[in-house]
Amino acid sequence: MLTQEQKDFFNENGFLHIPQVFNEDEINYMSGELDRLIDDWAFTDQGWTGPWREAYFDENLDKKVKLTAMHDLHFYSAAWMQAVTNQKLATAIAELLESSVELHHTTMHIKPPQTGHPFPMHQDYPFYEHDNGRYIDALVHLDDTFHENGEIRFMAGSHKEGKIPHVLQNADGTPCTPHLDPEEYKLEDTVPVPAKRGDVVLFHLFCIHGSYINQTKDPRRMVRMGYRDPHNDQWTGQSKGRPGLIVSGYRERRGEEPLLKIT
Repeated sequence: MLTQEQKDFFNENGFLHIPQVFNEDEINYMSGELDRLIDDWAFTDQGWTGPWREAYFDENLDKKVKLTAMHDLHFYSAAWMQAVTNQKLATAIAELLESSVELHHTTMHIKPPQTGHPFPMHQDYPFYEHDNGRYIDALVHLDDTFHENGEIRFMAGSHKEGKIPHVLQNADGTPCTPHLDPEEYKLEDTVPVPAKRGDVVLFHLFCIHGSYINQTKDPRRMVRMGYRDPHNDQWTGQSKGRPGLIVSGYRERRGEEPLLKIT
């Protein structure tokens, strides 16, 4: 699936753009089902909280910015169950992890028109902390992305720094969404990765990334699908303790490891 050049690029930079993983029929099916999920199941709110908002917005814009999201699309739609088990994608991730591949989660991120939520600089590990970096997120693009609608942006090579402490509290001590200090980690220092509908962008669990606000009249629709080495133990966060589908390879037994608990 991947060339040695692609593998070397991922290992050096922490991200990789793979064009047209999903063909036109597949992406049409996934897109239609995504819109149905948005109507039936997703929620829209202010999105991520924290002091980063003061650096990104004035008071008026802060009240308008919204994010539409939901988790685990593959439990609601056959189109997305087929998407998470897509063998081109699973093979690419297996080649990068050099292991079997277990699905961890899926999450939609929809930036609504004109005031669609930007994302401050962050790593994904605080949201689902694992023992090590043998974890890759895949961003499935349902729409073309570019600067005006908030394409994904990366700090190239930042995954080599490992886990970086994040801001976890507001000034008053209340918890907020994990993010990196916007004065130290700036979006303007990142590499933009615009992509086409049907493309996938892969990135390492420790790779720092973010995105600008959607300024266009159309939503920017994207779905994150998380994959890991089945033996990369999770300590905290989203989907902890829940086994996932093996999409490539085999779940090797470790010692006298008990059967999985599917509850």
